[in-house]
Amino acid sequence: MTEKPKKTETRKNDWNSGAALTWVTAQALLDGMFEPVETLLAEAARKAGAKTVLDVGCGTGATTLAIAGALGPDGTCTGIDISEGMIAAAEARAREASVNAEFIRADAETHPLPAEQFDMVTSRFGVMFFDDPVRAFANLRGATKNKGHLRCVVWRSPEDNPFMTTAIKAAAPYIPDLPPFDPDAPGQFAFAREELVRTILEKSGWQEISFTPLDFECEFPATELEFYFKRLGVVGRMFDQLDAATQATVTAAMHEAFRPFVDGETVRFTAACWDISARA
Repeated sequence: MTEKPKKTETRKNDWNSGAALTWVTAQALLDGMFEPVETLLAEAARKAGAKTVLDVGCGTGATTLAIAGALGPDGTCTGIDISEGMIAAAEARAREASVNAEFIRADAETHPLPAEQFDMVTSRFGVMFFDDPVRAFANLRGATKNKGHLRCVVWRSPEDNPFMTTAIKAAAPYIPDLPPFDPDAPGQFAFAREELVRTILEKSGWQEISFTPLDFECEFPATELEFYFKRLGVVGRMFDQLDAATQATVTAAMHEAFRPFVDGETVRFTAACWDISARA
């Protein structure tokens, strides 16, 4: 077996394990934090006059539903995600919302999407995890109509996002098995470097590529902070494997490290992202 199938299978397993259930549980927390991106992408689809939109890495469907609502009764937004649990949650939300939203449980990198089906492809933090991003974006390009739009929001660098690296820095002295950070590996910051992503998009057939820095304020209740660092991200995936004493030590270290972001009863931080656009 080649290395790529191994990587792909690992990624599928990651997003269909207990971690996926955690993301479903965190749905309201994450949607509240990232609502500005949801609003931006929905408005972009409306302004583009799109009638068919593909939302990549749709998770539990917040952005897909927002876009479907913005398109109105004559439009349809299709969300695609590798996680069975998150797609199930998205489908349940769509039934309640009564909008034209559909969902595909599949890997957008390899799934045989219909040719030139979509006016627009969007993503809220969902395109940084592909094993072969050129292949993935070529697949998405093939599913987009001629001159159709691509609009994705991704994270800029870890240095630009200190909140997002606080947990792993605080936990590192107490969890020796934490994986080292690899900026070139699929993950949250894989699309931080503009020149790298531009090359990926050019090689996969996209044109008129532009990058706009996007900074927005995020907040959530301070009562949710422990859930955030104990359940999400690299530390969250390892927390339950620690013994009780180490868990207590890490929890105390986390609270101290996150103190600068706590304002009374609210956690506040700035998300530093790229707003990427291109044309097919």
